Amino acid sequence: MVKRTTNVESREKNIKRKSKLINFLKKHRKIILLLLLACILIYIIYMVVKLIQKPTDTVYVEMGQVREEEIAVGYIIREEEVIKGENYKNGIEQIKTEGEKVAKGEAIFRYYSNNEKSLVEKIKELDGKIDEAMEATEKLPTSDTKALEDQIDSKIYNLYGESDLKVIQNSKDEIISSMSKKSKIAGEQSPAGSYLKKLIDQRSEYENELSSGEEYIEATKSGIVSYRVDGYEDILTIDDFGKYTKEFLEELNLKTGQIIPMSSEEGKIVDNYECYIVCVLDSDYAKDAEVGDSVTIKLPSGKEVKASIEYKATEDKEYILTLKIDEGVEELTSYRKISFSIIWWSSSGLRVPNTAISTEEKNGNEIAYVTRTRIGYEDKILVKVLKTNEKYSLVTNYTSDELTELGYTPAEIRNMPNIAIYDEILIN
Repeated sequence: MVKRTTNVESREKNIKRKSKLINFLKKHRKIILLLLLACILIYIIYMVVKLIQKPTDTVYVEMGQVREEEIAVGYIIREEEVIKGENYKNGIEQIKTEGEKVAKGEAIFRYYSNNEKSLVEKIKELDGKIDEAMEATEKLPTSDTKALEDQIDSKIYNLYGESDLKVIQNSKDEIISSMSKKSKIAGEQSPAGSYLKKLIDQRSEYENELSSGEEYIEATKSGIVSYRVDGYEDILTIDDFGKYTKEFLEELNLKTGQIIPMSSEEGKIVDNYECYIVCVLDSDYAKDAEVGDSVTIKLPSGKEVKASIEYKATEDKEYILTLKIDEGVEELTSYRKISFSIIWWSSSGLRVPNTAISTEEKNGNEIAYVTRTRIGYEDKILVKVLKTNEKYSLVTNYTSDELTELGYTPAEIRNMPNIAIYDEILIN
């Protein structure tokens, strides 16, 4: 009887405690809810900070490219010929623009005549007076003058863009002749003809004076035109690559990436088919390079072009390479010394960070492997490293024969997983 009473009292006490707890929770539910929210917020902030400090400890296997790239400084060597006339002090007018291709015999620029500006102004002034005089004359025979006017307009139009000196001179002579014929017709039928003839004769004198002082410069060979003349055209030549020692190149005191200024006195014809870049390197790749090897170079613009090693010399522990390119030649006419990259090799395949690769020893061999994670489970995957640089490696799976040679048993080989694209792997 006593025991039953004790159980009843115990149940009543439990009910009272639960009731008090419920009342307490109800009374302080807002405070409790705020505390829970605060804890959740603190946890979220902690995880975000942790993620920022260490964004992830896994990466995905991807298809990518791995290359070995070396930064170098190179000197541009090209076949080029400077062209200069007698009237170089007068300044030049470009007929062919910078970088434009020309054939042998084409006019590329001309020197201004003596007092050209003054003569041009006088001719312009006379043209205005001639037009006024023509309007003041009596009406001319339409059939005769219309034909002459059409001839003059046609020949002036055809002169635009013409670079052949003979064509230019013949056209000028024909224009002057047509204007003279027109003035004679006006002179025969108008009292103002003698005045008009005087103006035409004066214009002809100015034209002759202007023409006699002109000097057109023609291309001596085919190539591209450049007005960037720096005085190294006869120093940095292609006749002897052996002369380009480290000391020789340093004594040139050229600035890397400096653009050659435009000349107002001379121009040059540059071989647009090929040019050479001489550089001094100390890498193992340069040490192992041989004449005839092919590499890829990245020009200052970012363009990648093929190159071949034309010449190699050794100085102490450094190597002087002369690279030949036949692409992007026009891009380099503005420079004499550039910073560029040599890409010694480049391959594509399954790419993983080097920090994801570990090694284990098997029968005296160091075997590379990565650790794959899937739904909380981790697998060790053996990988064969094909190519590697400072950051990444290209990997593939071993064949069964290769694993057998390395000392793995058939049972081990059967149970080995393979690496595949999009696998999630751990970083060390």
